[in-house]
Amino acid sequence: MDKKLKVGVFGARRGCGIAQGITLTEKAYISAVCDYDESTYENIKKYCCEETKFYTDFDEFIDSGLDAVVLTNFFHQHAKYAVIALEKGIHVLSETMPAVTMAECVAICRASEKSGAIYMLAENYAYFAVTSKLTEIYQSGTLGEALYCEGEYVHPMSHEEYVHYTPTTTHWRALMPSGFYLSHSFAPLMRVTNDIPVSVNARSIYTDGMRQEREGEPVKDVASIMLCTMSRGAVARITGWAKFGGHGNWYRFACAKGSAETVRGEEGKVRVCYNDWEIPEGCEKEQVTTVGFPFDKDKAKQCGHSGGDYFVSHEFLSCILEGRQPYFNAYRSCAMSAVAILGWRSSLHNGAEYKIPDFSKEEDRVLYENDNLSPFPDENGVANYPCTKYQLDEFDID
Repeated sequence: MDKKLKVGVFGARRGCGIAQGITLTEKAYISAVCDYDESTYENIKKYCCEETKFYTDFDEFIDSGLDAVVLTNFFHQHAKYAVIALEKGIHVLSETMPAVTMAECVAICRASEKSGAIYMLAENYAYFAVTSKLTEIYQSGTLGEALYCEGEYVHPMSHEEYVHYTPTTTHWRALMPSGFYLSHSFAPLMRVTNDIPVSVNARSIYTDGMRQEREGEPVKDVASIMLCTMSRGAVARITGWAKFGGHGNWYRFACAKGSAETVRGEEGKVRVCYNDWEIPEGCEKEQVTTVGFPFDKDKAKQCGHSGGDYFVSHEFLSCILEGRQPYFNAYRSCAMSAVAILGWRSSLHNGAEYKIPDFSKEEDRVLYENDNLSPFPDENGVANYPCTKYQLDEFDID
C-alpha cells in the first residue's frame, strides 16, 4: 500500500463509481472517504481497505495525508474544495463541472498555477471508447480541420425518477439551468479537436407543462442550445442537459475532407466518410466500425458510464505518476465552465454573444475575479441571479 497513491473521496454516493475505477487501476488505493451523510458509506466500502478512514468533517479528511482527492460532492460545490486541496499540494479530480461562477473559475486557475499539484476534470464521456476512437481518427489528420461540430446529451426523466434524484425543491437539480450540465455534450468535442471555445451564444427552451416538476420549484428551461466559436474558427453546436427527445448522446465532426460521427442508436459504433476526391490511400470512402478500448477492457467493463469511469481514473493517476498535465487541466476545464455560465447569461439576454476569457492569462482573469452571478444560492442562501439587463451588461467583455 505504501507504494500506491493515497486517494480520498469526498462524496461517497457518486464517489463509488470513481473509487471502483481507482482501485482497479492498481496505481492507488482509497485512503479516506468523507461524506456528511454516514449512510452513504456502506456502498463505497467494497472499494476500500483496512486502512481507509471515514470522516464527516472535510478539514479532518483533507489533512489525513492524502496524495490526491476526488470531488464527487454536490454539483455546485466543487470549486471551494478544489482550491483548498490545491493550496495544500493535493492533486484534484473534480467531477462534472469545476465551477458555477466566473470568480470560482479564476480561483481554481490561480490555485492550480501556484500549486505543484495536478487538477483534472473527471468528464467520463470524453473517455468513452467511441470518443477516444474519434480523437484518434481526427488527430491522424486524414479528415482535415474541423469546421463544424455537434454534441448532444439527452436524458429525459419521469416525474418519479426526477423526484428520486431531486429530493427537495432546493436541491441543485431543481435550481440548475440545463446549460450548466454541458460537459457530456462539449468535453468530447474539445478533446477530439484539441480546441477551446472563445465565444458563446445560447437560447433556452421553455415549454408549458415542463417548466416545473412540482410546486415550489423555480421555473427552469428544459434544454439549452449553445453555439460556440472555437479558437481555430470552427463552430460547435451543443446542448446542455436536454430533458426531452429520447435518451442518448451523439457527436459529429464535419471537416474539410470528410466527417466522423458516432452512430445514433448503435452503441460503440463510429462512422467515417471522406469526400470522393480526398479518400486517403488504403481507406474506404465510407466505413462504420465497432470500436473498443485499446487496453484494460475487462477492467473498464466493470465500471460505470460505459467504462468512462475507469479511464478517467486511469488518466488522472497516470498524469500524477508521470508528472504530466491532463487534457482537461484547470484552464480548459474552466473554459468549459465559462461556456455554461456565460451561455446562461446569453440565453437570458436574447442570445447575445459572450466572449470566453483565456484563463491562462491574468489580464483576462482579473476581469472576472469578483463575478459571482449564479443560479445557485451562496452560503447565506441567496442566489445572485442576473435577472436584469443592467446586471448582464455589467459583465459584458468587448
